[in-house]
Amino acid sequence: MVFVIKIGSNVLSTEGGDFDISFLSSIAEDIKTLQKQGIKFVIVSSGAVMAGKKILNIHTDSILSRQILASVGQSRLMSLYDSIFSNYSLVISQILITSDVFTNQNMFSNAQRTIEGLLEYNIIPIINENDAIATEELIFGDNDFLSVYVSYISKASKLVIFSTAGGLYTKDGKTLIAEVKDFEEAFKQVNPTKSTFGSGGMLSKLQASMMASKIGVEVFITSKSQKLIDIYNNKALGTKIPASSNTKLKPKDIIKLAQYSKGIIYVDEGAKKAISNRKALLAIGIKGFDGVFKKGDIVSIVDEQQILVGKGKIQYDSKELKNIIGKKNKEVIKTDDIYTI
Repeated sequence: MVFVIKIGSNVLSTEGGDFDISFLSSIAEDIKTLQKQGIKFVIVSSGAVMAGKKILNIHTDSILSRQILASVGQSRLMSLYDSIFSNYSLVISQILITSDVFTNQNMFSNAQRTIEGLLEYNIIPIINENDAIATEELIFGDNDFLSVYVSYISKASKLVIFSTAGGLYTKDGKTLIAEVKDFEEAFKQVNPTKSTFGSGGMLSKLQASMMASKIGVEVFITSKSQKLIDIYNNKALGTKIPASSNTKLKPKDIIKLAQYSKGIIYVDEGAKKAISNRKALLAIGIKGFDGVFKKGDIVSIVDEQQILVGKGKIQYDSKELKNIIGKKNKEVIKTDDIYTI
């Protein structure tokens, strides 16, 4: 059995802005215990940019700035993991990837063999997006999505997402949703905000959880106050998203959804329903878009609630699209070029 643990930048940080040594020590201690029961672990960890900010006096948020911060901070982040985990005689490895790993069959196979080999020796892969060479503003959308792709490639049965929120709450923020049984209802409760250091938020986590569920991976969103061993024993507080018994996403769909997005297309409810029914995206159903792209690029498709519907290969560049939005009989993305969640 393989568990994937997703740790975001905000979770890694204390209220004072330092790395939370106590939290990582707790994770390491529980991993050591659970490994004796045959559980294998993969960690998807953000934090390179945050670590870089502690070293360099860079405050701009451009892509280049984030690349520089990540390049400097990644070694500091791995040093932190190694120093803590080695106290429990745990061996870690570092894997930095981009979405090419999931869209190129040879790279995918090589990465999968490497991870399987590491897990066979009880080595814990620490995986992060390779921000230092990434040229897209958002490659995976957030490490929440990366954790889903990693769950797929490592054949995990469970994905644990540690969050500052500690789970999904009702819209008034007062009641913890113990289990998600209806994604449409759950999305209505989510406030689409982003976290301080990362690029995700609870909306990103719920979208990623829906994708994980549809490939047969159970998700548990919880706070860092909860012990990993209690999560394993189903005694922790948080939100459970069960693996779907009617798995819809196939391996080829996951690979397609991992492709770079050069822009975002905002669609109305009618277009969303059409796409869900395997029909083409027409210009009349588009409300607007963000990004600069050319014909043949991959774009993300989101609805009016900012919920990811899928991705697709666009038939117009961004300049052309601007002139045809709202027009009838203009096919923007063909049926066969749309990949839905």
